[in-house]
Amino acid sequence: MQDRTTLGIAFMVAFALVAPIMDAFAKATPDYIPVMEILGFRFGIQVLLLLPVALVLGIAHRPRAPEIGLHLVRGFLIMAATGLFFAAVREMPLANAIAIFFVEPFILTLLGALFLGEAVGLRRIMACTVGFGGALLVIQPSFSELGFVALYPLGTALCFALYMVMTRSMAQRLSPITLQAYTAIAASALILPMLFAFDGTGNTALDPAMPHGLAVYTLLGVGVVSTVSHLFISLALKFAPAATIAPLQYLEIVAATSLGYFVFSDIPDALTFLGIAIIVGAGLYVFARERRAEQVLAQQTDVPHTP
Repeated sequence: MQDRTTLGIAFMVAFALVAPIMDAFAKATPDYIPVMEILGFRFGIQVLLLLPVALVLGIAHRPRAPEIGLHLVRGFLIMAATGLFFAAVREMPLANAIAIFFVEPFILTLLGALFLGEAVGLRRIMACTVGFGGALLVIQPSFSELGFVALYPLGTALCFALYMVMTRSMAQRLSPITLQAYTAIAASALILPMLFAFDGTGNTALDPAMPHGLAVYTLLGVGVVSTVSHLFISLALKFAPAATIAPLQYLEIVAATSLGYFVFSDIPDALTFLGIAIIVGAGLYVFARERRAEQVLAQQTDVPHTP
């Protein structure tokens, strides 16, 4: 069991370091490509890469109606989470958007208790509250400058936390490859009708445009990197409890800040760094409490019972 948890942690670290590259590709995509089209490429490429693998390996199956419903809900959640975040990073520094999104592990911890029966004590609830306070330090100046766009990463956090809860549940029954392929099909089924419906309308968020030049490479990058990173997260949730691996997402800030600086010349201000420090500190406290709870439970399990 410990080996499986360690493997889950390793996959989560890989996700945290790779996922911001997808966001950087989305941010670098020229403005004439609407966000919904970026999403179409993100999920369409995932289908093209994973569905043939699932078919060749013989792990694809014909889902029944209840499972189709779950895939559609999961597809909607990850579509909404990704779309809100892509819209945010077009206007905000990558590190700021990631910092606000970092309330997601706290939301996930609370949802894990609500839906998965994972124990969450008063101290962890207090740590989550402190973490939300840290996020407000990042949101406040961003909101003053950008308005409601600064709240988009909060929407991403909520949708992604719900997506993680569903992934944790479904990853126990399905291969990660099959799970990601079917969810990408579900998201594509939601996106493509909207693109066709808004074609030629001039709507900046939904009217598709023929990509050329840099956009071709950034859209391909979004699709390939997102496929790899979300395979990592499905594998992580297959091998380890959601509350155990959630704080490891804070490693994203390292990659996001580095990419923001070297690619986009974005440097977080002092208030943002303070907010990040509070969020990460609260998250590491939650992580320490989770590890302690696991150790106590293991010791209780190992105690022999007297007849």
